[in-house]
Amino acid sequence: MKRLILAATSACLGFQSAEAAVSGYYDSVEQIGIILGSALVADAVHQAPIGAISNTGTREDGAKEWTIRVQDCDLTVYLIPVLPEGPGKTTYRLDIPRTCQ
Repeated sequence: MKRLILAATSACLGFQSAEAAVSGYYDSVEQIGIILGSALVADAVHQAPIGAISNTGTREDGAKEWTIRVQDCDLTVYLIPVLPEGPGKTTYRLDIPRTCQ
């Protein structure tokens, strides 16, 4: 009986964790949306048209590194994960260490 209860509890907990997770596709769509929707990024690239946007790694603190390529500059920005206090999805805070010159 204890095994049955333990198995049922584990199954429920696993279901809840999977329910709160966001697929990698939708997580990256959200990250790109934050970058493209930011007036700070637009100003950092001097309103130049974007040629490419790429996920280029992860910083030591866990921030997602993205590179925005415009004609005269490759701008690197970071999205710092903000974990929810309870159930929910991870959101991101934008960090732009430098602008294009």
